[in-house]
Amino acid sequence: MAEITYYVAMPFLRDEAGMLIAGDAEECQSSTAALRRAEMMSRLAGNIGAIAFSRSGDPMRGEFSDARLLRSFGQVPEDLGEL
Repeated sequence: MAEITYYVAMPFLRDEAGMLIAGDAEECQSSTAALRRAEMMSRLAGNIGAIAFSRSGDPMRGEFSDARLLRSFGQVPEDLGEL
């Protein structure tokens, strides 16, 4: 199977202890859609920021490259290596 690129928007919020945590990620149809959705997510009540990123790979083999940050909005973790 050919390599596929997924575009994702993911919000961030704080838990009860004040720790920064990731919210539910949403797959988007394009990089532009992911950027728009992440910006909207960053402004929703309860969210303190959001990111748009992409990942490419072969889903049949389960092999994916590291996430590539497209843009961040608001407060997000400095280390995004866990994506």
